[in-house]
Amino acid sequence: MGIELSRRAFLKSTAATALAAGAYGAGLRPALAAPDLAKMDALAQAELVRKGEMTALELVDAGIARIEQVNGEVNAVVTTFYERAREAAKGDLPEGPFTGVPNLVKDLDNLKGTRATSGSRLFAENISKETDPLIASNQQAGFVMVGKSNTPEFGLLGTTESLLLEPCRNPWNLEHSTGGSSGGAAAAVASGMLPLAHATDGGGSIRIPASCCGVFGLKPSRGRIHLGGRKMPGDIGVQHCVSRSVRDSAVLMDLTEMKGSEAVLAPVGRVEGPGKKRLKIAFNTENYYGTEPDADVKAATESVAKLCADLGHEIVPVKNPVDGRAFMEAFLTVWSSGPAHLVGLAKENGLDPERALEPWTTGLAAYFASKPEGALEAALAHFAMVTEKTKAFMAEYDVWLTPVLASAPPKIGEQAPAVPFDTLYERTVEYVSYTPLHNVVGTPAMSVPLSWNENGLPIGAQFAAPIGGEGRLFELAFELEQARPWAQKYAPVFAG
Repeated sequence: MGIELSRRAFLKSTAATALAAGAYGAGLRPALAAPDLAKMDALAQAELVRKGEMTALELVDAGIARIEQVNGEVNAVVTTFYERAREAAKGDLPEGPFTGVPNLVKDLDNLKGTRATSGSRLFAENISKETDPLIASNQQAGFVMVGKSNTPEFGLLGTTESLLLEPCRNPWNLEHSTGGSSGGAAAAVASGMLPLAHATDGGGSIRIPASCCGVFGLKPSRGRIHLGGRKMPGDIGVQHCVSRSVRDSAVLMDLTEMKGSEAVLAPVGRVEGPGKKRLKIAFNTENYYGTEPDADVKAATESVAKLCADLGHEIVPVKNPVDGRAFMEAFLTVWSSGPAHLVGLAKENGLDPERALEPWTTGLAAYFASKPEGALEAALAHFAMVTEKTKAFMAEYDVWLTPVLASAPPKIGEQAPAVPFDTLYERTVEYVSYTPLHNVVGTPAMSVPLSWNENGLPIGAQFAAPIGGEGRLFELAFELEQARPWAQKYAPVFAG
């Protein structure tokens, strides 16, 4: 596999070099060729523009060249608007820490005038009429949006393999899943296309692909970032990014979090390095059901716990505080209420839901329809009970360490939307049995890329903190990044 990937990468590099040469012209300094940029984080790239060593247009063109070099293998970017991005880069960009850096919009979100499919045939030709608040905030930070990133239909699965957009492939092994639903974003960062990409999380959709693709991903607290009027039932959805470096994520949160009179939480502010406080870290590897993850995941998570202990933090073995089956039944009831609405929408427009929507989506709708009257209200009441119980549990600790997922990234197809519903249901609820709790409770949580298994597949470690504790998580992430660096690990499919 490695030899084959190397050969493909070499052949593609000739085309990418030619494209880059045409894009940069005589203006790009040879020392700053695309391979070097691919290994730089967003803040470092923007610094080149600030110092006058590159223009924003050169930076955007370099990003476009990297996308063109490897996206044919990875399928992380599903819609491009390169000329629009070039025109923006030529203009007066906002001055900020990320000025001129190319970025992607996850294809669940809106950038005015661009295609927004939500990964679904139902919206295959949909064009956004407005720009969502966080995307506007990203642009105000200086990012230039160059395309849309791959996502499963409506973000409903923990893998990115929609029938419309086709599978996104893991740069560490193209036969394996990137996770979901921000799989395109994570794969783009892991393959060196971009240093950072917009991402969303309603049940693990930042942390799952970050774990699968070996990048950093932090889910903010509920209420941390303004998302406009759209809310999922239970208010479980949040947005931020996936990135190669911790500092990119930390600086972006400082720029996009709510501050002043509109702030729901005390602002995190600018976190710039490790904290001095030694933390009391709750630790378990069993999932909501009391089941252990695969052996490689268990070993990786235990290794991270030992690393934390070696750094002077206190590790406290604990039991998961929730009843897994009752919790997941409530979560899936809430989760399936959206698909039930979509089936109704398709019918209202004279469409056959079985043709307009994927089997997993219509299966979830049928699951919701099978519930008794009042099931959604009962599920939300269960959320409230679990929230209070989990808050009380986490109040005893600074941080809570668990796996992100029950296994390393599965092969493409194992969790695809056309797998028979009952089979896919069992596979999904087992696989993602560590992440949804933090969406329900509203606690911040992150996947930190600290381990790879013997097959070279990434395995992230999940750290959570009480609501409002992003600063604590960022400080720990900075410390772990120094103790066990990951930035110099490059996937077999990597631009440049």
